[in-house]
Amino acid sequence: MLVLAVDTATPAVTAGVVELTDGTPRVLAECVTVDAKAHGELLSPHLRDALAAAGRTLAEVDALVCGVGPGPFTGLRAGMVTAAALGHSLDRPVFPVCSLDAIAADVPGHRLLVVTDARRREVYWAAYDGARLTEPDVSAPADVAARIADLGVTHVAGYGATLFDFGLPVVGPQHPTPAGLVMAADLDGAPGPLTPLYLRRPDAVEPGARKRVSAR
Repeated sequence: MLVLAVDTATPAVTAGVVELTDGTPRVLAECVTVDAKAHGELLSPHLRDALAAAGRTLAEVDALVCGVGPGPFTGLRAGMVTAAALGHSLDRPVFPVCSLDAIAADVPGHRLLVVTDARRREVYWAAYDGARLTEPDVSAPADVAARIADLGVTHVAGYGATLFDFGLPVVGPQHPTPAGLVMAADLDGAPGPLTPLYLRRPDAVEPGARKRVSAR
């Protein structure tokens, strides 16, 4: 099974070609650039270059896996729209994956806290013990740190662990990898809806009603 994996939920623009044999992923090629402002600009070239490096074509892809966050609105939608468009044009299934789950999949064997940058001095996070123990959430780092004892986590992974000190050993990747995305996806079932995990409203809001100007 040949899987195209994409994620733009973090500052990393990630695209990879993964071959899945007997449940074991093998990354044939990947292109990753860490640039929080270049998701829309770089994702399509990364997909093209990863396929070329793997010696494969879009016609050979059996399925796509797409990180659905949590992540900032603008970056996250770039990856999801691209994956949805490719899936539609190729008539291939697109499997959504929580981007935190993808990071956790790369770090088996630990009771794990996964933390990514949510900006505004907040983090996206979830706890794991093989399976996810908590729903993805957005919180201040101090609030997450205060829950570590109750969660029973022993290690921390993700880019947020490089920004804030959670008092735990740091392991695993800072951002979702193509292999992690594929390992976290449920490729045996029907794909679920591509629903983004924004967890909070975007900064942009609709303008309010115009103020009435009184006659003098």
